[in-house]
Amino acid sequence: MISDATTTAGRTSRAVRGTTAPMTYLLIALCCLIFVLGPASGLTPTYGSGNALAAAQRAYFRHWGVIPAELFRAPLGQALAPATALFVHGSWVHLLGNMLFLFVFGVMTEERMGRVEFTLFYVGCGYLALLGYAAANASSPQSLVGASGAISAVLGAFLYLFPRARVTSLLPFLFFLPLRFPAWIVLPFWAALQWLAASRAPQGPGVAYLAHVVGFGLGFGYAWVRYGRGKGPKGVLRRVVGGDGRARVRAAQAPAPKGENQP
Repeated sequence: MISDATTTAGRTSRAVRGTTAPMTYLLIALCCLIFVLGPASGLTPTYGSGNALAAAQRAYFRHWGVIPAELFRAPLGQALAPATALFVHGSWVHLLGNMLFLFVFGVMTEERMGRVEFTLFYVGCGYLALLGYAAANASSPQSLVGASGAISAVLGAFLYLFPRARVTSLLPFLFFLPLRFPAWIVLPFWAALQWLAASRAPQGPGVAYLAHVVGFGLGFGYAWVRYGRGKGPKGVLRRVVGGDGRARVRAAQAPAPKGENQP
């Protein structure tokens, strides 16, 4: 038993050290650490409980999140808000949903782009996605937090880079049966749902679907311009496609990434 555990731990350690997508794992770890240490997790006793905890959460989201009405009233003072908001999440469900999608789609995307380009792409598209939502809701006093604008950009880039990748999906209307579809079916369908939800979503607390739409479009557009007609690195692509020429993603997938919360 001890020997088996040691062997497993050694393999895991070597796999982590040898990963070609370190920034994806670092972003996941950073988001999780920030959440656990913040008031939204409910795990830090210094924030108190009950009304005191709720007040601390509201203050925390206002300080680190994007408030559209204030962003454009004092653009210089709020210039970093969209960047800090990418690493703040409103609840455990919000965090875990986003991190699942980042893990499933971020690894292959980073392997294709490279760690530096992927990091700049992630932060830049996430920043612009939050900015786009704020511009469309410039009078909103609600705090906007979450990484799903950036993660939606990763999904958009993944669609362009790996359209034939097989994605395992759990569909509620099919009794959550795990079914595998190519990315060119799953991801446009997801984007269409976000667009429909954005057109119907009232302004106020809830999911910022428009940030998903903006992020997805930015990600797809970036990959199209950057890697169109054979541009970009090729060696990484050969490592991630299978013998049949099709890239594959094997992971249980939530119905949709949790959107930016507006606590």
